[in-house]
Amino acid sequence: VQLQASGGGLVQAGGSLRLSCAASGRTFGSLGWFRQVQGKAREFVAAFKWSGSTTRYADSVKGRFTISKDNAKNTMYLQMNSLKPEDTAVYYCAARLNPLIWSALADQHQYHFWGQGTKVTVSS
Repeated sequence: VQLQASGGGLVQAGGSLRLSCAASGRTFGSLGWFRQVQGKAREFVAAFKWSGSTTRYADSVKGRFTISKDNAKNTMYLQMNSLKPEDTAVYYCAARLNPLIWSALADQHQYHFWGQGTKVTVSS
């Protein structure tokens, strides 16, 4: 099982980026994005059931970020618009073998697999 995150980079405030997470080895019940600033705890960004029936966003990104998937490519995306300097972090994708209920999607301890992280830097 492998999760390969990509798409990070440097962007000005107000700009956009799209992160990708390619999942190989099997299909998953839930996938999500978390982020971490050096020296701080990893925090939840967005997650969903692969079936598409349940999606959850952190309040800090709601309305700006959109999580989506491509079934054929077994790939998850995070479209990030209206980026702010406080969005600067290393972004990790995570996967769980079976689906999570909405209340558990934000709990990083519920995920079985993690990608290597992709760095996003938003300049002011």
